[in-house]
Amino acid sequence: MEPRVGVGVAIFKDGKILLGLRKGSHGSETWSLPGGHLEMGEEFFDCAKRETTEETRISIKNLSVFCVNNDIFSPEKHYITICVKAEYDSGELRVMEPDKCYEWKWFDLDKLPSPLFLATKHFISKLVV
Repeated sequence: MEPRVGVGVAIFKDGKILLGLRKGSHGSETWSLPGGHLEMGEEFFDCAKRETTEETRISIKNLSVFCVNNDIFSPEKHYITICVKAEYDSGELRVMEPDKCYEWKWFDLDKLPSPLFLATKHFISKLVV
């Protein structure tokens, strides 16, 4: 088995970061950035925009890659995760995949919910806002 590539999107609006409460098998009941798997031939920013729209129905702007993490969840689950930093652009925040996410909320960085998804925890530890 080989590591998979994931893209997480740290979206900021008015100094707050967007997190969703995960539902399902991978990271269930943890708070996470929007994101998902990088598809074959897909650019990082295209993946970030696609996953954000698919999951939240919002648009983002001013994208930049700010870190890459080696996230080992278990001996069978290993991801190289690219974190893209972005700003909210437009759209009404909605849960678009109710089978994967309970809710989306904006949080102050000093008032984050718990527990955080492993990759999200790594990203936030590296943030300089």
